Amino acid sequence: MEKHPLSGTMALKGQAMRIGIITGEYPPMEGGVGAFTQELSLALHDLGHQIHILTTGTGAAGGETVEAGLMVHRTVPQWGLPGIRQVYSWLQALSPDVVSLQYEPAAYGMNGWITALPRLLRRGPPPSLVITLHDLLPPYLFPKAGPLRQWSVRQMTRRAAGCIVTNREDQQALTSVLGPGAPPTRLIPIGSNIATELPPGYDRERIRSRYGFGSQDLVVGFFGFMNRSKGVETLLEAVARLRDAGHPIHLLLIGGRTGTSDAANTQYADEIDDLIWDLHLESHTHRTGFAAQPDVSAALRAIDICALPYRDGANLRRGTLHAALAHGCAIVTTTPNVPIAELQHESGALFVPPGTPPALADAILRLGSDLDLRRRLSTTAAKLARRFSWPAIAAETAAFFETLQ
Repeated sequence: MEKHPLSGTMALKGQAMRIGIITGEYPPMEGGVGAFTQELSLALHDLGHQIHILTTGTGAAGGETVEAGLMVHRTVPQWGLPGIRQVYSWLQALSPDVVSLQYEPAAYGMNGWITALPRLLRRGPPPSLVITLHDLLPPYLFPKAGPLRQWSVRQMTRRAAGCIVTNREDQQALTSVLGPGAPPTRLIPIGSNIATELPPGYDRERIRSRYGFGSQDLVVGFFGFMNRSKGVETLLEAVARLRDAGHPIHLLLIGGRTGTSDAANTQYADEIDDLIWDLHLESHTHRTGFAAQPDVSAALRAIDICALPYRDGANLRRGTLHAALAHGCAIVTTTPNVPIAELQHESGALFVPPGTPPALADAILRLGSDLDLRRRLSTTAAKLARRFSWPAIAAETAAFFETLQ
């Protein structure tokens, strides 16, 4: 089996660094990039580094605060040109050793100006700029921008001191796009944004009864915001097939409807609501709504199967997949586009082709009727999750930063 990037010797703690982290979203904003940034920042702080986070904020939701030892600056009202100039001024005043840009266009409202930051930093003595690419999607620039959108991502990454990718698929794609002369790139996987911390007095049967599940019901859970890439419509159609075949199945949608930075997915969420109605699944579909971490953890423990039918295949950049692994869920997901050495079919999860409700229904039914298989997948998932701990991720990240000083 291929060696995991974090499975070797932990990076030794070097000199403490002042790290400026730029992210379009940060808690209490709802979104995966914000949650990732918070977990990484806390772990870097625990290693002795000084962390300053610049993120979105204005009015009553803005300002500067110290949160668990982190300096959080919620002072950028929007991420257009004025906002990027504000970022530049903030970095000049802060004088960090390293700037860590968390790139995902949706987190910046799809605004393309964030890709100009490397150019601005070259005006003065620049700190090391490291870009963590949560995906490789281009931002919006202007109508009919066409190839310029992808060019904006290429020129941004080429001007960085280094890049971090979170999965092998993106690593291969970035290497192909940038070619010779690309900046140093490191693969550092993410971890679960949901701690396995159950609420006081947790009782699995009580949680299940709260949603109206009976002792013989097969409860399938889906965790995450509504997003077109997540294939929720495939899951609904699979659940309807099993319902029509007479199986006592229920679906629990865990988490909020759309993230704070996910306004573009509101239409998709509406389509999912309509499909639930069209398939007559109202009495078989239940929602937790956006919930505190212990309540999310309780819901993940209460389900029998976690179904994550991503349209683009399972990928370790998905925080929802990591959360399911961390909670020892028996997982059904879609076949990865690029094989994942750590996650094998019928070992860490069951794989089905994307967009195939019959195959997904068959896999759910198989797990539902095979308790031993469920237990085996659950045990393997929990063991695998321990390889993606935040202290290890932070140590690897800090070690990469130090190589670029």
